[in-house]
Amino acid sequence: MSIDSSAELKRFDQVELRSPSTVMRLERMGSFFPTRLSFLRSLLRRLAGDGMGLERTAFQLNDDGFGHAVYDVMLDGQHYALIAYSQALAPENRTDRVIAEAWDTCFILFDGQPGADDIARLAGHATQQETGQYDERVLVLSRANKSVRLFDHVVERLAKGQQPDAEMIGKIGYLMRTTAVYGNGKFGMADRAEFIHRPSLSQPFRLEMLTVYLIREFTLDLVNHVAAAQTRQNGISESTELADNFRRQLGIGNSTGLGMAPFLVGHPVLINNWMLVRETALARVRAVQTATPSVRQEFLDLLQQTKAHLQQWQVDDQFEQNRIEKLRNDFNEIIPQCESLSQEVKPWDKLLRACEDGSSSLQELMVSLILEPNGEIIDGLCECMEDAFGPKLDPMMDVDSVQQILNQHYDWAMQIDLASSHQSALVWYVSEEKAEPRLGARGKDNKEYREMPHAIPSKVQAFTADLQKFNPKTLLGEVLMAHPEHRDIARRVQTVSRHPYAEIRDNLVADNVRPIDLLRCKLSFFGASKFDPRSDRWTRITLYQGAPTARDLTVQNCGDVFLPAFGSDK
Repeated sequence: MSIDSSAELKRFDQVELRSPSTVMRLERMGSFFPTRLSFLRSLLRRLAGDGMGLERTAFQLNDDGFGHAVYDVMLDGQHYALIAYSQALAPENRTDRVIAEAWDTCFILFDGQPGADDIARLAGHATQQETGQYDERVLVLSRANKSVRLFDHVVERLAKGQQPDAEMIGKIGYLMRTTAVYGNGKFGMADRAEFIHRPSLSQPFRLEMLTVYLIREFTLDLVNHVAAAQTRQNGISESTELADNFRRQLGIGNSTGLGMAPFLVGHPVLINNWMLVRETALARVRAVQTATPSVRQEFLDLLQQTKAHLQQWQVDDQFEQNRIEKLRNDFNEIIPQCESLSQEVKPWDKLLRACEDGSSSLQELMVSLILEPNGEIIDGLCECMEDAFGPKLDPMMDVDSVQQILNQHYDWAMQIDLASSHQSALVWYVSEEKAEPRLGARGKDNKEYREMPHAIPSKVQAFTADLQKFNPKTLLGEVLMAHPEHRDIARRVQTVSRHPYAEIRDNLVADNVRPIDLLRCKLSFFGASKFDPRSDRWTRITLYQGAPTARDLTVQNCGDVFLPAFGSDK
């Protein structure tokens, strides 16, 4: 569904959208929380609505848990299968780097139902770093490693007929963490653009999120299997399986670094659509005149759950921990106001306005909170988040029109003093050895010849300077014939005129940039919570923590994953 032509965007009353100059700032984007629009949330609703239909069709693992398993799921009436390969891994070979060459487990999401020949053939490719060969039946490739300390602890306890330590489960939160989840044509896999008419494939990252959900199912089965095998080996009469509360509390971990950050810069139309859907949902909710008793009660319950979630959110990074502690205090202070305002006319609008003097973290937390009980009027927007076309260049636009776009959408870029060393201190580049995105000091180690096109203000100012040399009625195509170096920025500028949330309105090469803000923004759309930054350049996350497992998933409980809290603080 195209976001430009979709009637979905026009079905409900709404207030004015927040300005891109407010939303598209790094500090605010780095304050985003997951919402019910996030990709894993929309997937869970789709799976629950379809009745899930998960079947484990193969589980050929030895007592140590090595071998393969297959999980078949129906989505939109079609079969998809997760093929899981588990192998022995020496401790010295275990690393969470995406460039690792060996893993505890490898996974393939297969289009259809794989035969024995498919399973055997793909095993030899999935376990290779970048030399594996795939075809259009392979939709997603992923690798993951065990959280060895927690995995071994859970196995040991279950093998003795005991449940694991709740504090340890809460602190770590996952039995396995992915090192990469690849899709969309990489390594010869299926190009998602070829499947635009499949609802399950058309929306961004839906199949990647399905893969992670099924990986979670495999890890839970794996730990129970290995525990049962140890029970037999030790001559103990009976093991136990992991309790339901722990099954829900355990998600899938991931470490994400700079490699994810350039995505937001390189896909301007897609990012606009994500942001536009989020802002449209917010505008709809803010226009609601009154909250029904059931919706209000759900909101009040969410306030207490969120309070517990924030209390349980602890990180080692002191900068982020200080932000969390301030958010806790601000949120606790506003709870009484939330309880009273939720009874008034236009309650959600008033609640957000009540946060305007607070931090961006408080404001964006409130955005997620007021969206949560209003799924009836916003969930349909999740079908409008893809980009089937990408940026387009119009060479017939005249210089005067281009300059008007620059004045309207890039005034922030024109105001930056690029002569200041602070504003051009960094360079995004591709590493020579591993072809991975990096961020380094400009002017050192000859990185500039591998520079990525992320210095947007510099490109805008250079483009503007050359535009001024031409008659206002000159066509852009003529300008680009004389200055082909401006082709990319010209296309970007025209794109932003049609897609106002397409551009991050900050200088990404200034010395005060925090790449973690880019990561958190994107990961919030995935549905990640409890971000755990290890520096300002990489973070750990957990996906699906709190979500129902496949055997428990229903339409009623698929929202339990929202800002989960566990134990006595809940």
